[in-house]
Amino acid sequence: MNVTIQTLLDRIGELPPMQEAAQKALIMIRHPDTNMRHLADVLSTDQILASLVLRWANSAYYGLSAPIKTVQQAVVVLGKNTIQSLLFAATLANLLNRPAPGYALDRGALWKHSIGVAAGARLIANRYNPSIAEEAYHAGLLCDIGKLALEFYLRDVQFDREKIKEMSFIEIETSLLGLDHALVGKELARRWNLPVTLQNAIGYHHRPSLAGESFLLASSVHLADAATMFLGIGLGSDGLQYPLDDSVMATLKWTEKDFDMLFEKIPAAVSAAVDLIGIMK
Repeated sequence: MNVTIQTLLDRIGELPPMQEAAQKALIMIRHPDTNMRHLADVLSTDQILASLVLRWANSAYYGLSAPIKTVQQAVVVLGKNTIQSLLFAATLANLLNRPAPGYALDRGALWKHSIGVAAGARLIANRYNPSIAEEAYHAGLLCDIGKLALEFYLRDVQFDREKIKEMSFIEIETSLLGLDHALVGKELARRWNLPVTLQNAIGYHHRPSLAGESFLLASSVHLADAATMFLGIGLGSDGLQYPLDDSVMATLKWTEKDFDMLFEKIPAAVSAAVDLIGIMK
């Protein structure tokens, strides 16, 4: 069975566009001349976003002696990069927190996996090029968004377990449907008007060698995705069949010891995100 990306996205019509306030705020953040007060005004128009910004600014992480009472104060404390990451994490939480039975993922599993990938991708990118660390975080958050479309079609598929033992799940998707979740995610990112570099990192996070100028972004997500999978966070029916791209390992000189660093830090990042955003409660 072959399906088109348009058919898939039509099937998940319940996937809303990014909240208007969040999308406008993200555009403002990417503009170097944005006034922080104007950014605060936009965030204040959305009750949920405003409360999250205030909650994050008042979290124990910042350890401030006096409480932050206004969104205007919060944006100054947090800064553009943190607000940008919060907007992505909060917006996607509502989408990714749903069950995905086609991948044998319970409620919340896909979101926690995405948080783990995002945190790991940021750590990796920061080592090689700190200027793209936040974009790597966003790419990690979005890398599996396409699964929400494909899983509808995978729910009732009867797999030949012997045949697929040696296949990665992305190969299974392609063999069954004619495309994979990464390419669907890339299209969704395009419809959200996200930067092309981010679109390509999402679309090629399983094959970073095809990502062109987004190679480092895609590679950061690729390695973090593998590490989060090996940790069993949002594992589902993907199992442990996650082939690593040899070009990534060679170009970045990535080793097993480097994976140990991710294994140590990713679980804490997932726990912190659950506490701050509270989506699982």
